[in-house]
Amino acid sequence: MESNSCADLEVNTGKAICQPTSFVKVRFGESVFMVDKGLLEQHCEYFRALFRSGMKECLQDEICLKAPSACGFLVTLQVLHGERPILNRDEIVEAIQCAAFLQVETLTEHLINIVNSDNCLLMYHTSAIFGLLKLFESTALFIRDMYEDLKEDVKCLPEDLIEHVEALIPSTYVTVGTHSPTIKLLQDFMRTVCYLDEDENDWKVLTHLPLNASTTMAGVAVLDNKIYIVGGVYDVSNKVVDSGFCYDAFTDTWSTFSSPQQLRYNCTLVGHDGNLYVIGGEYDKTIMSSVEKYKVSTDTWTFAAHLPRPAAAVTCTKTMSRLFICLWRPKDATEIYEYVGNKDKWELTTTLVRHQSYGHWMVAHRDNLYVMRNGPSDDFLRCMIDCYNLTTGQWTAMPGQYENSKGALFTAVVRGDSVFTVNRRATVEYAIEDKWRTKKELTGFPRIGTRWTFLLRLPKKSRESLEKKNSGPEIYSLPSNSLQCQD
Repeated sequence: MESNSCADLEVNTGKAICQPTSFVKVRFGESVFMVDKGLLEQHCEYFRALFRSGMKECLQDEICLKAPSACGFLVTLQVLHGERPILNRDEIVEAIQCAAFLQVETLTEHLINIVNSDNCLLMYHTSAIFGLLKLFESTALFIRDMYEDLKEDVKCLPEDLIEHVEALIPSTYVTVGTHSPTIKLLQDFMRTVCYLDEDENDWKVLTHLPLNASTTMAGVAVLDNKIYIVGGVYDVSNKVVDSGFCYDAFTDTWSTFSSPQQLRYNCTLVGHDGNLYVIGGEYDKTIMSSVEKYKVSTDTWTFAAHLPRPAAAVTCTKTMSRLFICLWRPKDATEIYEYVGNKDKWELTTTLVRHQSYGHWMVAHRDNLYVMRNGPSDDFLRCMIDCYNLTTGQWTAMPGQYENSKGALFTAVVRGDSVFTVNRRATVEYAIEDKWRTKKELTGFPRIGTRWTFLLRLPKKSRESLEKKNSGPEIYSLPSNSLQCQD
């Protein structure tokens, strides 16, 4: 992000704020902006409609606007030119008004990306006033996820806005262990996806995996509140399951979808920008660099830009609408790359050089990337954390060491301003901005092996406790191309 303040805006009649090669003047009182007409037409619904209306304004070289403000328009131009400005409270209000009035999707996305516990109530209330629906819903969900921390501050909101937040479904911590396909007669009752009931401090069964599904060396990800599984294997021979599986949390049903063009296991799956990406992995004992993108609406896979080098079990995280991966270079370097979708390209962001930097995991919070690694001195029960700030481009070593018994910190997931980690002994919530201070400790997940952790919004439903013995297996039928859970 780049800092700015509208207080620094130079106001002079007729003085240009920027000097593009082809431009139109946009005037707010005494402030005049010289703006690329094509830029406005591409990103602003208001100007697109104006320039294509046939009205006399579309032929003029100067457009006068009484609303929104010059400050809000300045922020808009910064975002449209690829900047990520840090905004104070006044600038947030001006930017929201501008995004709503000019209908600037890119600015709305930037506002969503910078929502935090300090500004979420302001953004929520202001977006309600100006009717910026996408930001309104996003901030409402953020507040719902952090309601326990914000409930006293929420009381300052109008009653109808409070009721809207309280009616929303909060994110729930969900995990699934390593399981191979089975048959009905040998149904493993433990082949379940589970969620943490934080009120009862108990892990409960969300759903049973379909008989043909495998999470062993698979890619597991969430997109649009649905779980996707790609590329699991059957057994030690590493025969790849040739179908993908999808669980819809709202309908409580499973379905199947096509596999990537290149079958793979030990791969990474991530939902990003409305698509699924399967990254790297192995096939026939060969590590691959290929990446494929899945478009859900058409059930089609296409190849994306290859990784800079072959890699399996790639560590991946998302933040600020950006996708990042870690690639390890033995023994002392970890490289972070960003996938730039509009260029279909992996770009090197930074390199971390640390002795024994292997065994890493990565999570993101706002503009910070946190890289966990084993250490010190081959101590796999302790974990060191390094933080890379995308705004400053600087690395910071987090103070102290963090307990990593049985890989807890290598299954971390962020919700609001907290990060959850899980192992057999405990599920721990850390306050990220308070130097990863332990916030609370809940019951552990009583399973061995690799775990995938993620967040889902689950409709309220009575679920069985993980500790309770199942009365019998759930039966899955496979009509045509879908899997339906039957009671």
